[in-house]
Parts: sequence; structure tokens; C-alpha cells
Amino acid sequence: MSDQQSTQFERGTDGPKVIVVGVDGSDSSWRAAAYAAGLARRQRALLAIVYVQPVMATGAALGVPVAETTDAIAEELITEIRESAARMKDIFEVRWEFHTFRGDPYNGLVTAADELKADAVVVGASEQAGHRIIGSVAVRLVKAGRWPVTVVP
Repeated sequence: MSDQQSTQFERGTDGPKVIVVGVDGSDSSWRAAAYAAGLARRQRALLAIVYVQPVMATGAALGVPVAETTDAIAEELITEIRESAARMKDIFEVRWEFHTFRGDPYNGLVTAADELKADAVVVGASEQAGHRIIGSVAVRLVKAGRWPVTVVP
């Protein structure tokens, strides 16, 4: 083995250190968060809970307060996450952080995973019928091939 190979850092060989989970308030995203929390606990990894705030240019052009609405959703999500974490505190501990990013769900999760140096990404399966044609966020993340991706039904 050369000196260069022996000193090179290989990410992910000791288990994940950062697990990113996308949460949008849907049932499948909450199941994904629960799965990711269990994984983070077992691996002693940081759970990065990510909400991607959609940017709806059409709604904004019509005078709809999009930013205020998505900010309110983010606040509701963080409140629910804090309450769940408090209920589980005596059962098991999970280190977690909540992050919000703006954009479409796919690009927002990619940005989050890159910036947070994710070792794994967990998402819920899409509940929208149209995604069978266009491709869901989960399928696009898997095809990107940049991290192990777990899709929770």
C-alpha cells in the first residue's frame, strides 16, 4: 500500500456519522424520520432533519404569501419534532438538528446532504400519483448515486 493510500480518508467505512432525512409533514416523511431516528440512535450518528421550503414563483406573482406559509410549516414541523424528542428522551437519545432549505425538494435535499456532509439520506416514498411518470424525489436521489438512500414506504 502506498503512503497516499494509507493516509487517504475513506468516508462511510465506520458507519454513518450524519444521516439526513427529508420531512415535509406527510405521513411517509414522518415514517422516514422515525426510521432515520432509530438508525441514528443505533449508529450514534447525528440526525439532520431537513425541510425544503418550496419556492413557488407563480404563487408569489399572484400575491400569495408563499414565504410566510412555508415558514409557518417549518415552525409547525420543528414544534412537532421537539415534542416527539421530549417524549422519547427517557426511552432513547438521538442527537438531532433541524435545517430548512429553499427550493424544490430534490435540489434542496441534495444541497442539504452536500452541505451537511451526509453519509446517508432517508426519505419517505412519494404519495403523489404523478411521480410514477416524472420520477419521485426518492428515485432521483437513488439515481444520483452520491449517498446510500433509504426509501421508507
